Amino acid sequence: MSYKITDKCISCGACAASCPVSCIAPGEDRYEINPEECIECGTCAGVCPVEAPEKA
Repeated sequence: MSYKITDKCISCGACAASCPVSCIAPGEDRYEINPEECIECGTCAGVCPVEAPEKA
């Protein structure tokens, strides 16, 4: 099960910068994770200052 970014996202970009497979990109209201590319490593959740990424 991949991660998803919740409404807590403040669009800082920390998750995208740290993603080892580059599956995170800016969306309309917040960053978004491509679930087909996510390897479920949890790096994004570890670097997010507001704990926006969560297991989907």
